[in-house]
Amino acid sequence: MNVKKTLKEWEGYIMSGISYMIPTIIGGAIIVGIPQLIGMACGVDDLGKFAKATGFFHMLYQVNQVGWIGISLVNLVIGGFTAYAIGDKPALGAGFIGGQLATNNQQGFIGAVIAGFIAGYVARWCRKIHVSDKWKSAIELLVTPLLTTGAVAVINGLILNAPLAAINTGLLAWIKGMITSKTNGLIVALVLGGMIGVDLGGPVNKAAWAAGNFFFLEGVYQPCLYTNIAICAIPLGYSLMTFVWPKKRFSGNLYELGRSNLISGAFGITEGAIPYFLKAPQLIFVNVIGGALGAGAGELMGVNSHIPPLGGLPGILTADNIPAYVCGILVCAVFIAVVAPLVANFTEDNGKKITEDDIQLDITTE
Repeated sequence: MNVKKTLKEWEGYIMSGISYMIPTIIGGAIIVGIPQLIGMACGVDDLGKFAKATGFFHMLYQVNQVGWIGISLVNLVIGGFTAYAIGDKPALGAGFIGGQLATNNQQGFIGAVIAGFIAGYVARWCRKIHVSDKWKSAIELLVTPLLTTGAVAVINGLILNAPLAAINTGLLAWIKGMITSKTNGLIVALVLGGMIGVDLGGPVNKAAWAAGNFFFLEGVYQPCLYTNIAICAIPLGYSLMTFVWPKKRFSGNLYELGRSNLISGAFGITEGAIPYFLKAPQLIFVNVIGGALGAGAGELMGVNSHIPPLGGLPGILTADNIPAYVCGILVCAVFIAVVAPLVANFTEDNGKKITEDDIQLDITTE
């Protein structure tokens, strides 16, 4: 077995699950956050008080609960689509079941991924069962669901249930303890912020984003805020760069891309910075340091939220400490805007015009 190849495949399977999970958690967080923001604007901090009432605030509560349903499905989605990436459609049902099992039994993200791998590989093995044509439908409709779901039930639900729950509980306690300590909280912020800048939407970036959002599911919002700051600020830094430095320092293409990064950065699309990285790969160090500085500045100033935080500049609305959130974004963006042109030449396109349409990040695996 080629270990390096196998690990690369596993990374692809997990990233595929995460890519399907992203719309679930973003959609859920938005639908949770908007009613809460409306309620707060009307002087109501807790919509739960209107769960059995009637009227406007009860309607806000009902919409808010739909968002929480979306957030609660995250492990189900990642378990199902990790399994799908490995074993295709026959693995999907058992992966969903394993993901929901991970939620119900406090196994967390780790349990969901393991369930996805079990379901996927068992489904893949089932394809090797050779029978006559008249029995093929029985394999697909009975045997494969039995074996995939049964394997998840025995391994995740029985053998690994207690260990996975203990690992997840311990990990959450450790992160909570780190965040409550100013020094250790700063370390978490620096690591997560720096990871966002490594590959700008690739596996390392997605791993940091996922880490922040999986703690978000447990009501621990600071890691999510750290990643949100870096995700937003890095492309905004390349946009700010085109306003700070003379226009002659940039090719026409990169200058216009910088201006368009005002939009991509505002909505937390880190991929807007990729054309600059392709032009000068040494900018990875600028991106990593900038992301770490921004997240660290936010942590030092006490960035926090008591409701699920939104990403990008809309995150200002959900941050309890708005100056801390804004300061983190500014520190990262200003650092990149000042330093990037000092370490890279943006005046030439090397004969190829790079546009955002040229950037493709395929993290799914057939």
